[in-house]
Amino acid sequence: MATGSCLCGAVTYEYKGSPMVTALCHCTDCQKWSGGAYTSNIVVPRSEFSVTKGQDTTKSYKATGDSGKINEHWFCSQCGSSLYTLLDVMPDAVCIKSGSIDDKGVRDYSVGMEFYCKDRLGYVKPNEGAKQEPVFG
Repeated sequence: MATGSCLCGAVTYEYKGSPMVTALCHCTDCQKWSGGAYTSNIVVPRSEFSVTKGQDTTKSYKATGDSGKINEHWFCSQCGSSLYTLLDVMPDAVCIKSGSIDDKGVRDYSVGMEFYCKDRLGYVKPNEGAKQEPVFG
């Protein structure tokens, strides 16, 4: 089991089991969502994920992805921390923003995949050994 939280601690979550995949997403939505070059994600089964504190403090923003389906980004309404994303294209998974995970050992993973490499910023180099996808799958 691993736990995570927002910057101010108002929202906490946990997940059980092993990640389905570890991934960076370079799409322009993730760049805007994170304020960085990409999002760093640990993807876990939705059935193994739960918000344990502060569910009423979370807010979400729904964006329409390139697929035409909804990407629902969840964050803390008090401190603004990005926490996780629910993608209609992955109905059985949660994309946890790895920086929100409490245990640095869990966050310090090798990247399995990189998505939306077509939107990768020029100064970001591919992770050696990670599968490179120009779009999502």
